[in-house]
Amino acid sequence: MDKTVDIPISEARANITDVIASVRLLRSCVFLLRREKPQAAIVPIELGHLVRQVGGPDAAADLLAKHLAEASS
Repeated sequence: MDKTVDIPISEARANITDVIASVRLLRSCVFLLRREKPQAAIVPIELGHLVRQVGGPDAAADLLAKHLAEASS
């Protein structure tokens, strides 16, 4: 089940309390769009903590990419 939502930045700004509640309570990831292109994401706090633990977004992306490559081989 896909728990991601795409929302224009302007809509997220106008409804930030609801967006945060959705991420926190429904455990969804909200992708913020500008001109229909993803610019950033709001993720559950536990995921943010894990990203911080592994050394930031670039390190987390590398780790996930390696994991996905191993899983597909």
